[in-house]
Amino acid sequence: MARILKRGAVPVAFGILIIAIGASINFQSYGNAAAMSRESYTTPQRSSSVRWVPDPVNTNRAAVEVSGLSAALLQRLQKTDWELTDWQALLSVYVETQGAADRNLPAMLGSYSVRSDVIRFEPQFPLEPGITYRAVFHPRKLPGEKKLRDAPVTALFQLPPRKTVSTTEVSRIYPSADLLPENLLKFYVHFSAPMSRGRIYDHIHLRDSTGKEIELPFLEIDEELWNPEMTRLTLFIDPGRIKRGVLPLEEIGPALEEGKSYALVIDREWIDATGNPLKESFQKVFKVGPPDREPPDPARWQIASPKSYTREPLTVVFPEPMDHALAERVIYVTNDAGAIVEGNISLDTEERRWIFVPGGPWPRGAYNLKIISTIEDLAGNNIGKPFEVDVFDGVQRRLSTSTVKLPFEVR
Repeated sequence: MARILKRGAVPVAFGILIIAIGASINFQSYGNAAAMSRESYTTPQRSSSVRWVPDPVNTNRAAVEVSGLSAALLQRLQKTDWELTDWQALLSVYVETQGAADRNLPAMLGSYSVRSDVIRFEPQFPLEPGITYRAVFHPRKLPGEKKLRDAPVTALFQLPPRKTVSTTEVSRIYPSADLLPENLLKFYVHFSAPMSRGRIYDHIHLRDSTGKEIELPFLEIDEELWNPEMTRLTLFIDPGRIKRGVLPLEEIGPALEEGKSYALVIDREWIDATGNPLKESFQKVFKVGPPDREPPDPARWQIASPKSYTREPLTVVFPEPMDHALAERVIYVTNDAGAIVEGNISLDTEERRWIFVPGGPWPRGAYNLKIISTIEDLAGNNIGKPFEVDVFDGVQRRLSTSTVKLPFEVR
């Protein structure tokens, strides 16, 4: 019966050549075996070999076995009272890093045993799929074999990598228009499933028509502007490269230039919340038009009233595209008594048309379309306030939120 000699007590590094689960594979020994020293044994030492033996039941486990040792030597090893460090000096397992064992990592911990014809090592913790491990046997560390000239014997192992299925993708990017103002303030990037936080700007690129990267176009903030579901990212163009008279714009220039074409590129390598990369890369190609510095004017909006006792949509047409997320949130409908009418809101025609479908049929009567003044166009202009307004101008006006009311009739 095998004798268990030592077991480690701390976590093990993960790691290792793809093999079929349940099968054992012999790997070529490195170096030539030499005959045993006369001072040790008179029986010649056979050539030793190292192999990995996968567990046929637990597919995340595998043992290392050293064979080819004499029966007398194995008997001597069974009688030793070695510490764990002694066994690790004889047979060690490391994580393989870029073609060589990582010398900064300790040897893996586990159980050593001597059986009838092999030395066996069983890692304390399961192996990690897709990581390479290196088992190294040092014949010179055998008891009484100090004069052996055998080189270390090495074998590599790797469990098959986990099969990952990438399903998350960029579902859409707003603004959806192909022509955007030179002083565009932000993009909204929508994903089909929750994403992960951290280092997002490594995976977002703004490139010109030649493929050249635009240097630091975005306002990179550590907080990352995600919705609670982690499916929508708000991506701001650096305001310093939009507002006239500020240093970045004067020294570096605008991130976007009128008359030029660009592509907003999202890398496939961006990891979603499950740890998988995106299904594919995504890009939005657009052309840049003149800057927009005029605040939105609701008096120019066109309202198309629905028919009473139907669920026809109420539609509002803007003379310019509006901020998608804000238009869905800060425009609403009230009846003549001031109660909010419940329903569903959407935008189409490149965010130039706002659509409201009520939860039930429209009663005949008077209604109001209400707009909170913080609504923005694509350049960040609010009702009555251009984006470029001086930060100290009209502070009190900006602290108070006003509402614009547009009446309409349902007949």
